[in-house]
Amino acid sequence: MHIQENLQYIKSTLPDHVTLVAVSKTKPVSDLMEAYNAGQRIFGENKIQEMVDKHETMPKDIEWHMIGHVQSNKVKYMASFVSLIHGVDNFKLLEEINKQAKKHNRIINCLLQIKIASEDSKFGMTSNEASEIIQSEAFSKLKNIKIVGVMGMATFTEDKDQIKKEFTLLKTIFDDLKLIKSCNFKPETISMGMSGDYQLAIDCGSTMVRVGSSIFGERNYN
Repeated sequence: MHIQENLQYIKSTLPDHVTLVAVSKTKPVSDLMEAYNAGQRIFGENKIQEMVDKHETMPKDIEWHMIGHVQSNKVKYMASFVSLIHGVDNFKLLEEINKQAKKHNRIINCLLQIKIASEDSKFGMTSNEASEIIQSEAFSKLKNIKIVGVMGMATFTEDKDQIKKEFTLLKTIFDDLKLIKSCNFKPETISMGMSGDYQLAIDCGSTMVRVGSSIFGERNYN
């Protein structure tokens, strides 16, 4: 199976309301271009420098999503072009994204990363922390960011019941947060589900899936 065929197959399994992010981290530009030529325009990277390098060499109609953990001091490198930052897990990071977006006269879309997994290694905030941020006066003053939804990563496990429980939790949190009114909070995206569990995630309410190895093949981290 080639990248183009993998991509077409996955797209054929997605409902119209679900956005596909092709997770291209560690993959060469030639692989990304194969997906691009097959019609894919949204790519997800988890390292800012790698995303910057690919952005510079690839067509400019691509939407670049930052899906990894973001360090505040690296935000400036992607602020001129990033379309969506998935992993916003604290207010200080939001302030930095706002500051860098302002320099480029942009409004950068972000997702709040909610911790739904039982593993300590996963980043994210609680639903209460998210709620407090969105309702805070300090948040309302950030004019160069917009929170467009939430993102979550399920526990790395074979236990489908546990994964389903965690996905359902994220959907519930999203629905609760949606009731909050704020000018820079326009929730419409639930980013959850990856190669192994995206169908389950969609069943639980996901509107954006992050699929990598099922499109590009297994990753070589060496």
